[in-house]
Amino acid sequence: MDMDKNADQLYIDKVLQGDANAFAFLIDRYKNMAYTLAIKIVKNHEDAEEVAQDSFLKAYQKMDSFQGKSKFSTWLYTIVYRNAITKVRKKRVETSDIDDYVINNHTEGKDFPQLEALKNGEQQKYVRQAIDNLPEKDAFLITLYYMNDNTIEEIEQITDLTQSNIKVKLFRARKKLNTELSLLLKDELKTIL
Repeated sequence: MDMDKNADQLYIDKVLQGDANAFAFLIDRYKNMAYTLAIKIVKNHEDAEEVAQDSFLKAYQKMDSFQGKSKFSTWLYTIVYRNAITKVRKKRVETSDIDDYVINNHTEGKDFPQLEALKNGEQQKYVRQAIDNLPEKDAFLITLYYMNDNTIEEIEQITDLTQSNIKVKLFRARKKLNTELSLLLKDELKTIL
């Protein structure tokens, strides 16, 4: 048994004996690599953090099933990998369902409640700032469709893009916009609190 495995086993034993604080050592020791592995698969900061946190929670809950046949890190990284793959699969299903919906029901695509709620009042500055942070073409399409209320047909004439291409680009731009808004509002909350 090597030194790392001995140190890990000491803390694993403490956790199994009911010392929940001992798990903090394992989290601290492996959190960076768990995140690094997760981001390689999910390709998104928030999702990678969520996968890493969920993996540590699952490892804690299943600690009694760890048999010590491999290193703790190997066991943990297996959990991270499986959680990350599951996250990607779930997102693909959600994304393909939404893409199909947007392409087939573009008029209902204007029902984007978060954006509608943010268009009014003081929060409008965050929307504008988030749009400014988008790539140029995405910002352009979002502005035309949501802020200027242009139809898909009008945007087709303006951009020479096909209607289906516009719908897909709008869907993707909305996802980026949502991410930007989340980041901006998260930062704003930090300054208030």
